[in-house]
Amino acid sequence: MGTDWSLEAVAPPEMTDGMLRTALDHVFDRVIAQMSQWDEESDLSRFNHAAPGSRHRLRNEFALVLDCALNIARATSGAFDPTIGGASELWGFGHTAGPCQRPSSEDAVGTRKLDWRDVAVSERGRVLLQPGGLKLDFSGIAKGFAVDAGVIALKKLRVDHVLLNIGGELRASGLRQDGLPWWVDLETPPASLAQSARIGLLGWSVATSGNYRRRRAASGQSWGHTIEPESGLPLADDILSVTVLHPGCMQADALATAIMVLGPETGAVFANANAIPARMVTKSEVWESKTWTRWLSP
Repeated sequence: MGTDWSLEAVAPPEMTDGMLRTALDHVFDRVIAQMSQWDEESDLSRFNHAAPGSRHRLRNEFALVLDCALNIARATSGAFDPTIGGASELWGFGHTAGPCQRPSSEDAVGTRKLDWRDVAVSERGRVLLQPGGLKLDFSGIAKGFAVDAGVIALKKLRVDHVLLNIGGELRASGLRQDGLPWWVDLETPPASLAQSARIGLLGWSVATSGNYRRRRAASGQSWGHTIEPESGLPLADDILSVTVLHPGCMQADALATAIMVLGPETGAVFANANAIPARMVTKSEVWESKTWTRWLSP
């Protein structure tokens, strides 16, 4: 998935670290085999390079993530768009090496001839049509799904008290051994004057999207990995990070990206209108949605 993971857990005495790691490795291997943009043999990569008119039967997990991605695309009017695979490749965030020079705006627009509205599924979301040139990118949602799936797999082993983290997307279940919630320190972007923050997770997920995590540089310029779907261009650095709370880590992951794309003003309106607990960090200030403030106020 292009990142690392960690687990804190209160496990039964008979449960070893190796058993926990094996259970999670099985989950992560499944997600990578279906949704990785770096694995050329994954279901996602094979769909992206498939012939026009071909139909692809989806595995259950792929279908679930695609359905969630399309629902959030509708809710955000395309601010979150799982069809930015071509733009991700262009800007150096796919499986190929980064560009030697900054791509042009014309090249970026050329990757956006199709969007989320061109995704055609049938048979109750289980069959996906490749119209020709449609390239999916689940990098803004698959890590969150992997966190959810990992927590479910651990629960099947009777490991109910966990904090699972994949690349800054976290989900908590149960309590710490001392009976307190799982404490999570929110990252402070390097360019921000914001103070650090700590939250206690109890049966919820938290995801952060930031412009400082994955960057590329060429022609004396650098850019972050979040793509503005309409233009195919990397986002400007108006927002340094967005953090979202949600019961599902998959939803938190995608919503954090969507609010980044919407920008400070529209993102704030969207979060408040939909009662999303969200926290935006810019270079000079921190904005918190009404729901975030209400839920996390002492």
